[in-house]
Amino acid sequence: MSASWRWNLIPYVKDGMKPRPLKRHPALQPLSREHHDALMLCWKIRKGLAKQVEPLRIGAYAAGFFREQLEPHFSFEEEFLFPLLGASHEMVQQALREHAQLRELFIDPAYSREKLERLEKELEGHIRFEERVLFQEIQGVAGEAQMRQLALLAERAVYCPTGEDQFWL
Repeated sequence: MSASWRWNLIPYVKDGMKPRPLKRHPALQPLSREHHDALMLCWKIRKGLAKQVEPLRIGAYAAGFFREQLEPHFSFEEEFLFPLLGASHEMVQQALREHAQLRELFIDPAYSREKLERLEKELEGHIRFEERVLFQEIQGVAGEAQMRQLALLAERAVYCPTGEDQFWL
């Protein structure tokens, strides 16, 4: 992994000439860790495609990741996180549209190279939006009591596959 790849995992803000990580409320940190795992999926897809791995093999891994981690993550955000801003908030509407688009991409089992490239780009863009824009908005709007409640709900199992197909190696 290159240094630039690691650099892009964390949202940064410019502070004069030196970028620094965005301050993430502890209640959102479990969701940010899940975003990190999803960015790792994007990286694995890119590596697999670069190594000419069969798209259906990559797709099988991606579908399992979606089923075990992303779908529960999306459902959690939709049920507990997005209501902090309200259903009509434009950022919530954007996130919901992106969730729907990503669900369609993951659920369709016809994985091709083009579909995987699109899936990887859309997933990475969605994560960047949530980390850099949506989470910042939530941190600015939600009260401390709301964030404490969210923290209690957000601590849940993280996807840790065993015996997985490591096609990216």
